[in-house]
Amino acid sequence: MDLREFSEVTPELVRLANICETHDLIDTSLYAKYNVKRGLRDLDGKGVLTGITEISTINAYRDIDGVPTPIEGELFYRGINIYDLVDGFTSEDRFGYEETVYLLLFGELPSQTDLDNFQKMLGHYRKLPRNFTRDVIMTAPNKDIMNALAKSILTLSSYDSNTSDISIPNVLRQSIELIANFPTLAVYAYLAHRHYNLGRGMYIHTPKANLSTAENILRMLRKDKSYTDTEAKLLDLALVLHAEHGGGNNSTFTTHVVTSSGTDTYSSVAASLCSLKGPKHGGANVKVKLMFDDLKEHVTNWDDESQIRQYLSDILDKKAFDKAGLIYGMGHAVYSLSDPRANLFKKFVKKLSEEKGRQEEYALYKNVARIAKEVIGEKRKIYKGVSPNIDFYSGFVYSMLELPHELFTPLFAVARIAGWSAHRIEELINANKIIRPAYMSIAPNREYVPISKRD
Repeated sequence: MDLREFSEVTPELVRLANICETHDLIDTSLYAKYNVKRGLRDLDGKGVLTGITEISTINAYRDIDGVPTPIEGELFYRGINIYDLVDGFTSEDRFGYEETVYLLLFGELPSQTDLDNFQKMLGHYRKLPRNFTRDVIMTAPNKDIMNALAKSILTLSSYDSNTSDISIPNVLRQSIELIANFPTLAVYAYLAHRHYNLGRGMYIHTPKANLSTAENILRMLRKDKSYTDTEAKLLDLALVLHAEHGGGNNSTFTTHVVTSSGTDTYSSVAASLCSLKGPKHGGANVKVKLMFDDLKEHVTNWDDESQIRQYLSDILDKKAFDKAGLIYGMGHAVYSLSDPRANLFKKFVKKLSEEKGRQEEYALYKNVARIAKEVIGEKRKIYKGVSPNIDFYSGFVYSMLELPHELFTPLFAVARIAGWSAHRIEELINANKIIRPAYMSIAPNREYVPISKRD
């Protein structure tokens, strides 16, 4: 039997789905009536406090004379300003992701000896189990690389004799292994899709223990294994900026929720990964790239601000792109005046655009960011400022690095596994209660009707 027939939506399924919609649709006024914090957020957009953490800090407001006042966005990893962290390794012209992972996991910056030893540990763990690539990754390749990643992560538990041991030393070991494995799993999953689903050539390059995470990604992905220093350093910066972002973002909150149940590391990471793939979270960078592709088709003159303004206005009016009414890459759940990650990224993006001869496209991104802010302010009632977030530039960077769009969100996961791991360990050390918020039932009680008397 052809299993693909089960992928079809039949008229009967449509009928049953209509029944679901009839019974599951909730009157939106009830959320206000019962003071439900939809999305765990207040009406003014502020997140409901559900936990505390020492791993990272996000500031978008400052209390001035008792009034919350928007400020330029701030991000701290373990108390260290992200600007200072990035300036630290870029000023010395070295890679920073491995140092950042160490900081997030252990709460302090590594000495040179600590960093050297940690990098050796990551290099040691980069190798996948024997025949894993052939038996798991190449079997039933998936065009959705995030789903392929989830399959690989859960399957790795079969190769671990201590899967369910949630002692901190064992979880730390598992976390470091997964941090080391993620780049290989993501790239190999794409290469399998590229060959089996797209009909292109097959090649597999093994990761090198002495290379950085960013260098290994480019080396494994490219047929000739070549890359420039600028390319590797910018990809490294992208990994640093995506590595962590507080305990309340959807995938990291998932880490806390799932970890609180006492489950194993592989299940926790797979759950967080599945959260990240959504277009409202990690999948947004793909949406930005597709949105700009569509913009280039409809805006004939990139220097004509009126054309850009009209296109963006049409997006908000649900007349353009995906008709969702969203200008992807603009705005953030927390930041108002600026996203520090986007600010940092933008400076280095300009350099790469010059190396790649794509200065005009970079100028287009800058214009869209400025005009979108104005258009959103005119057409939307917003309770805080709006500015480009990191997703606005990351898709452009990845396209300049000639990375396939199928890997945009997986690369987010390659970076964020560091933050998830740190939060999982923090949850295990500090919490002994399962996370279980309340849901109010509004369903009326009904009598059971025997099947012979039902319509």
